[in-house]
Order: sequence, then structure tokens, then C-alpha cells
Amino acid sequence: MYRLVQKIFVASFDVDAQKTFTPLCPNELPVPGGTEIVDELNAQAQYAALRLASKDSHCAKALWIADKEHPSFSPISERNMDQRWPLHAVPGSLGFELLEGLPTVDQYDYVVWKGVEPDMHPYGACYHDLAEALSTGVIEFLRAHQIQEVIIGGLATDYCVKTTALQLQHANFQCIVNLGSCRGISEYSSAQAIEDLRKAGVAFVASAGELYY
Repeated sequence: MYRLVQKIFVASFDVDAQKTFTPLCPNELPVPGGTEIVDELNAQAQYAALRLASKDSHCAKALWIADKEHPSFSPISERNMDQRWPLHAVPGSLGFELLEGLPTVDQYDYVVWKGVEPDMHPYGACYHDLAEALSTGVIEFLRAHQIQEVIIGGLATDYCVKTTALQLQHANFQCIVNLGSCRGISEYSSAQAIEDLRKAGVAFVASAGELYY
């Protein structure tokens, strides 16, 4: 169980809850169970005054795209790209779309599009660059609205959810990761992500039903 502060000081964040990270797009970056998080994302949003979202938004000619000579997960020594990935989340494609049952983009209070530049592949939603110097405005938006706690869910636990939660926690928000609204690429890396987040002070609930005021 986790006791929240008053609703006016709470935000909910849907991190990259897109079809590209589900079995609906098997040639992109399908996360097992990726389509199963919608109800929990909607449930946790009921405890928040503001609802935010992030979306991967990648160029079809991005410089980090994997190919036969450069397989997925092979390293890249560049400032804002660290490894190769399959092409995913191209605007206009099925993978770019939010999961069915979530609000439309214009119904959120704040939305971030991540990785638009062909030579940038960020994971967290708070910064455009890997050095975490170029803000997306998320932190400033939350501060302007006097938010204290952020409930986080999305895809995937071990990458973008983890990084976003760490960025917000380091910016002095209390983050609560709802495990029911997340899915990870692998059990091992997800378990490691959860351990890293716990060490940083991030709180966890198994489902939105464990939240209360």
C-alpha cells in the first residue's frame, strides 16, 4: 500500500505506452504482455490531478537502426546513441500509436515526443539527450503545477520507465512505479531495474488498488 498526498499534488505518467512495444508489432520491439497495461494506466490516473504521456517518435532513417552488419544491441560510440535497435515508432505507423483504450494525445495534460532527431535515442522522457542536459520540459511543467508525487507506468520497465523514474526522482519528485501498469523486455533486466529504482528511493505498488490518500 502507498499513501499519496492530496490529489492536486499528484501526476500520473504513461511512458511510451505504444503499440511498437507490443506483440501487435512483432518486427519492432515487442514486449511480452505489452497490451495488458491499459486498465492499470487508466486506474492510476484517477488518483492524479494531471496526466502526462511520452511517445517514442523516430525517423525512418535514424542512425541507430540495426542491420545485418550492425545487429540489435550492438554498441554505438556517439554522444546521444548508445546501441543499435530495430526501427520502431515511426510517426504514421501502427507502432507509433498509443495503445487502444488510452486517451487521445490531445486529452493529456502534457506530452513528450522522444527521439525525433536521427542521431538521438533517449530513454527517459525528461531529457532529449543522453547527457541529460537538454530538457523536454517535463520537470519544469510538474514544478510549475506544484506536483510532489508521480505515479509511473508504461513500456518498458527495464528501459524507458526506469530511466524516466530515475530522472524524476533525481529532480526531487517522489516516484511511485505501478508494476501492474508496466511490462519489461526481460525478467532479469526488469528485476535489476526495480532494484536500481528502489536504491534511488522510488516506491512501488503492485497495482493501482494499493494507492490511497
